[in-house]
Amino acid sequence: MAKFAYEGVGRDGTPKKGVIDAVSLADAEAKLRGMQITPSKVKRSLGSIEIRLPRLGGVKTKTLVVFTRQLATMIDAGLPLVQCLEILGSQEPDPEFRRVIAGVKASVEQGATFAESLKRYPKVFDNLFVSLVAAGEVGGILDTILNRLAQYLEKSEKTVNKVKGALKYPAFV
Repeated sequence: MAKFAYEGVGRDGTPKKGVIDAVSLADAEAKLRGMQITPSKVKRSLGSIEIRLPRLGGVKTKTLVVFTRQLATMIDAGLPLVQCLEILGSQEPDPEFRRVIAGVKASVEQGATFAESLKRYPKVFDNLFVSLVAAGEVGGILDTILNRLAQYLEKSEKTVNKVKGALKYPAFV
Protein backbone atom coordinates (compact mmCIF):
# COMPACT_ATOMS: atom_id res chain seq x y z
CA MET A 1 0.00 0.00 0.00
CA ALA A 2 1.05 3.54 -0.69
CA LYS A 3 0.41 6.74 1.21
CA PHE A 4 -1.64 9.53 -0.34
CA ALA A 5 -1.77 13.10 0.92
CA TYR A 6 -5.18 14.68 0.57
CA GLU A 7 -7.06 17.92 0.99
CA GLY A 8 -10.80 18.11 0.93
CA VAL A 9 -13.99 19.24 2.59
CA GLY A 10 -15.92 17.31 5.21
CA ARG A 11 -19.67 16.81 5.14
CA ASP A 12 -20.10 19.71 7.56
CA GLY A 13 -18.07 22.04 5.32
CA THR A 14 -14.86 22.03 7.36
CA PRO A 15 -11.57 21.71 5.52
CA LYS A 16 -9.84 18.35 5.95
CA LYS A 17 -6.21 17.48 5.33
CA GLY A 18 -4.16 14.37 5.99
CA VAL A 19 -2.59 11.16 4.74
CA ILE A 20 -4.37 7.91 3.88
CA ASP A 21 -3.14 4.42 2.96
CA ALA A 22 -4.48 3.09 -0.34
CA VAL A 23 -3.55 0.82 -3.25
CA SER A 24 -4.10 3.47 -5.92
CA LEU A 25 -5.23 7.05 -6.42
CA ALA A 26 -8.76 5.89 -7.24
CA ASP A 27 -8.80 3.72 -4.11
CA ALA A 28 -7.68 6.70 -2.00
CA GLU A 29 -10.46 8.88 -3.42
CA ALA A 30 -13.02 6.13 -2.78
CA LYS A 31 -11.84 5.73 0.82
CA LEU A 32 -12.10 9.48 1.37
CA ARG A 33 -15.65 9.54 0.04
CA GLY A 34 -16.43 6.66 2.40
CA MET A 35 -15.14 8.85 5.24
CA GLN A 36 -17.59 11.61 4.17
CA ILE A 37 -14.76 13.75 2.75
CA THR A 38 -15.05 15.31 -0.69
CA PRO A 39 -11.46 15.34 -1.98
CA SER A 40 -10.20 18.43 -3.77
CA LYS A 41 -6.57 17.33 -4.03
CA VAL A 42 -5.13 13.82 -3.71
CA LYS A 43 -1.55 12.92 -4.58
CA ARG A 44 0.86 10.16 -3.76
CA SER A 45 2.97 11.04 -0.76
CA LEU A 46 6.71 10.60 -1.10
CA GLY A 47 6.92 9.52 2.52
CA SER A 48 8.52 11.36 5.33
CA ILE A 49 12.13 11.47 6.28
CA GLU A 50 12.73 11.77 9.99
CA ILE A 51 16.06 12.09 11.71
CA ARG A 52 16.28 12.62 15.44
CA LEU A 53 19.13 12.98 17.84
CA PRO A 54 18.76 9.72 19.74
CA ARG A 55 19.45 11.09 23.23
CA LEU A 56 16.73 13.72 23.32
CA GLY A 57 13.49 12.40 24.77
CA GLY A 58 11.00 15.10 23.97
CA VAL A 59 13.39 17.97 24.70
CA LYS A 60 14.48 19.91 21.64
CA THR A 61 18.15 20.45 21.03
CA LYS A 62 17.61 24.20 20.84
CA THR A 63 16.04 24.15 24.32
CA LEU A 64 19.02 22.22 25.69
CA VAL A 65 21.47 24.63 24.02
CA VAL A 66 19.76 27.67 25.54
CA PHE A 67 19.66 26.00 28.97
CA THR A 68 23.35 25.05 28.76
CA ARG A 69 24.45 28.54 27.66
CA GLN A 70 22.39 30.31 30.31
CA LEU A 71 23.65 27.96 33.02
CA ALA A 72 27.25 28.58 31.92
CA THR A 73 26.72 32.35 32.06
CA MET A 74 25.17 32.19 35.53
CA ILE A 75 27.90 29.95 36.92
CA ASP A 76 30.56 32.21 35.40
CA ALA A 77 28.87 35.14 37.18
CA GLY A 78 29.32 33.32 40.49
CA LEU A 79 25.76 32.21 41.23
CA PRO A 80 25.34 28.97 43.20
CA LEU A 81 24.24 25.97 41.11
CA VAL A 82 20.97 25.45 43.00
CA GLN A 83 20.00 29.09 42.48
CA CYS A 84 20.84 28.82 38.76
CA LEU A 85 18.61 25.76 38.41
CA GLU A 86 15.82 27.49 40.34
CA ILE A 87 15.92 30.51 38.02
CA LEU A 88 16.19 28.48 34.82
CA GLY A 89 13.41 26.13 35.92
CA SER A 90 11.06 29.01 36.66
CA GLN A 91 11.71 30.55 33.23
CA GLU A 92 11.49 27.33 31.17
CA PRO A 93 8.41 27.29 28.90
CA ASP A 94 8.60 23.53 28.12
CA PRO A 95 6.77 21.74 30.97
CA GLU A 96 8.63 18.45 30.43
CA PHE A 97 12.04 20.09 30.61
CA ARG A 98 10.88 22.20 33.57
CA ARG A 99 10.20 18.94 35.47
CA VAL A 100 13.65 17.64 34.53
CA ILE A 101 15.31 20.83 35.82
CA ALA A 102 13.29 20.61 39.05
CA GLY A 103 14.37 16.98 39.50
CA VAL A 104 18.02 17.85 38.92
CA LYS A 105 17.75 20.74 41.40
CA ALA A 106 16.15 18.51 44.05
CA SER A 107 18.86 15.90 43.58
CA VAL A 108 21.63 18.50 43.95
CA GLU A 109 19.94 19.87 47.09
CA GLN A 110 20.00 16.35 48.55
CA GLY A 111 23.77 16.19 48.14
CA ALA A 112 24.34 14.57 44.75
CA THR A 113 26.83 16.10 42.35
CA PHE A 114 25.48 17.94 39.32
CA ALA A 115 26.71 15.16 37.01
CA GLU A 116 25.06 12.46 39.14
CA SER A 117 21.82 14.45 39.05
CA LEU A 118 21.95 14.79 35.26
CA LYS A 119 22.68 11.07 34.90
CA ARG A 120 19.19 10.31 36.26
CA TYR A 121 17.72 11.70 33.00
CA PRO A 122 19.47 9.70 30.24
CA LYS A 123 16.86 10.62 27.61
CA VAL A 124 17.76 14.29 28.01
CA PHE A 125 21.43 14.26 29.02
CA ASP A 126 23.57 11.66 27.23
CA ASN A 127 26.77 10.08 28.57
CA LEU A 128 28.98 12.65 26.82
CA PHE A 129 27.08 15.52 28.44
CA VAL A 130 27.21 13.91 31.89
CA SER A 131 30.89 12.93 31.61
CA LEU A 132 31.97 16.40 30.51
CA VAL A 133 29.97 18.02 33.31
CA ALA A 134 31.64 15.65 35.79
CA ALA A 135 35.06 16.64 34.43
CA GLY A 136 34.12 20.31 34.64
CA GLU A 137 33.03 19.92 38.26
CA VAL A 138 36.25 18.17 39.27
CA GLY A 139 38.44 20.61 37.34
CA GLY A 140 36.58 23.72 38.49
CA ILE A 141 35.81 24.78 34.91
CA LEU A 142 32.12 23.94 34.70
CA ASP A 143 31.24 27.21 32.94
CA THR A 144 33.83 26.57 30.19
CA ILE A 145 32.66 22.98 29.74
CA LEU A 146 29.01 24.05 29.51
CA ASN A 147 29.85 26.64 26.84
CA ARG A 148 31.71 24.00 24.83
CA LEU A 149 28.81 21.58 25.22
CA ALA A 150 26.43 24.23 23.87
CA GLN A 151 28.72 24.73 20.85
CA TYR A 152 28.86 20.97 20.28
CA LEU A 153 25.07 20.65 20.46
CA GLU A 154 24.61 23.50 17.98
CA LYS A 155 27.07 21.93 15.52
CA SER A 156 25.35 18.56 15.88
CA GLU A 157 21.97 20.15 15.17
CA LYS A 158 23.35 21.92 12.08
CA THR A 159 24.80 18.64 10.80
CA VAL A 160 21.48 16.84 11.32
CA ASN A 161 19.65 19.64 9.47
CA LYS A 162 22.12 19.42 6.56
CA VAL A 163 21.59 15.66 6.34
CA LYS A 164 17.82 16.16 6.42
CA GLY A 165 18.09 18.67 3.59
CA ALA A 166 20.33 16.37 1.57
CA LEU A 167 17.90 13.48 2.01
CA LYS A 168 14.85 15.56 1.14
CA TYR A 169 16.28 16.94 -2.10
CA PRO A 170 16.20 13.63 -4.05
CA ALA A 171 12.61 13.07 -2.93
CA PHE A 172 11.55 16.25 -4.76
CA VAL A 173 13.45 15.47 -7.97
